[in-house]
Amino acid sequence: MNKLINQSIAILVPCYNEELTVAAIVRDFNACLPQAVVYVFDNNSKDATVRLALDAGAVVRNVPLQGKGNVIRRMFADVDADIYIMVDGDNTYDASVAPRLAEKLVDEGLDMVVGTRVSTEQEAYRFGHRFGNRLLTGSVAAVFGNTFTDMLSGYRVFSRRYAKSFAAHSAGFETETELTVHALELRMPVAEVETIYRSRPEGSVSKLNTYRDGIRILWTIIKLFKTEKPLAFFSLAFFAFMLAALGFAAPLLQTYLATGLVPRLPTAILSVALSLFGVISLNCGLILDTVTKGRIEQKRFAYLAISGPRVKHA
Repeated sequence: MNKLINQSIAILVPCYNEELTVAAIVRDFNACLPQAVVYVFDNNSKDATVRLALDAGAVVRNVPLQGKGNVIRRMFADVDADIYIMVDGDNTYDASVAPRLAEKLVDEGLDMVVGTRVSTEQEAYRFGHRFGNRLLTGSVAAVFGNTFTDMLSGYRVFSRRYAKSFAAHSAGFETETELTVHALELRMPVAEVETIYRSRPEGSVSKLNTYRDGIRILWTIIKLFKTEKPLAFFSLAFFAFMLAALGFAAPLLQTYLATGLVPRLPTAILSVALSLFGVISLNCGLILDTVTKGRIEQKRFAYLAISGPRVKHA
C-alpha cells in the first residue's frame, strides 16, 4: 500500500439500475483504498442508484447516452488520475483485490491489469457465459495474439496513458473487446490476476443478454479484424473469391482443352468477375495495411506522450 500513497486513484463504477449493490461497492472500495475517489457513472437508472451512491460517499456523474461503452468513454474523458480501477456495479467482484491489482500495475510498469474471474458458484458464472467467453477470447487470441484468458472481465486497472489514448468507439458490452484489442494493438505491457467472482445478490438482475450481446461482441471482433488487420482480412476475401472462380472455371477449361469451345459463356463471365473481385480485395488490403500502420504509429506517439506508471516518492 505504501507504493500507492502518492498515486491519485480513481474507482470507476458504471451503473444502470444497481440500487441493491452500489452502496456496498462504494463502501468496500473506500475501505480498501481510502485515498481513492469513487466515481459512479449512472447510465439513466430508473431506481435509487444515484441517491444511494451519493449517500455512500461517491462522486456521481450522469451519462445520458445509453450503453456501457458510452459510459467508459465519458469515464476516461472526464476523470484525471494516475491509476484507474474500473469495476462493474453489480458487486460480483472482490474489492479487497484492488490494492494488489494497482500495486502490480505500478511495480511492473504495466498499462492494464485484468481481474480474471474465478468462481465455484454456478449462478455467478453460468456455463453459457463461460463458453461464450472462451470462444470470444479464443477468437481475439487467434487474430491479435494470445495474451488474455478472460477478455470479458469487468474488473480492470488502467494506467493514465492507457485511459487517455483509448478512443472508445463501442457503445455497449462489446467495449471489453475493444479495451483488450487496444492493448494488444499497441503491444502494451499487461497482466492478469485471479480474483473471486461472486453471484449477484438476490433481486439483482444482469443486464447482459448472452446471445444478443455475444453476437454483438463477435461482430465487433470481425470489425476490429478488418480495421486493425486489413491485409489479413482482405487476403481471406481474395482467396475465397479466387477459389470460387477456379471452381467455376475448371470444367470450362477442361471443355476448352478438349473441344476448343467455351459453351457456357455466363459461367465464364462469372469466373472472370470473381477473379476481379479477388484482385480488388487484395489491392484494398495492401492499401489499407499501409494506412493502418501509419494510424497505429500516430496512436503509439499519443500513448508515449504520457508518462507510464511508476512509484512516486514523497
